[in-house]
Amino acid sequence: MAVTLTEAAARHVQKALTNRGRGVGLRLGVRPSGCSGLSYLLEFADEAQPDDLRFDSGGVTVLVDPASLIHVDGTRLDFVREGLNEGFKFDNPNARGECGCGESFSA
Repeated sequence: MAVTLTEAAARHVQKALTNRGRGVGLRLGVRPSGCSGLSYLLEFADEAQPDDLRFDSGGVTVLVDPASLIHVDGTRLDFVREGLNEGFKFDNPNARGECGCGESFSA
């Protein structure tokens, strides 16, 4: 079981945490939403919860709650720039389909 970050994603998260001046890492989860059923929840974590699973990747701690792990196990998170746009891209082997706008996925 694992969630990993590419080098670009790890650099981006480390820089953002430094600029925030606080935080223990990145929290990745899912919630019911969108036309495909699930959407990603990605936020900075100021502290770990007792039941969080912890993954260290590229010098960044990624925290995942147990209920979300079944949907994101094996996910690789990248940070990409395409033209004037930039953002995180999820390579999730559990996603069986995505909505047209890319905001949600089905597992």
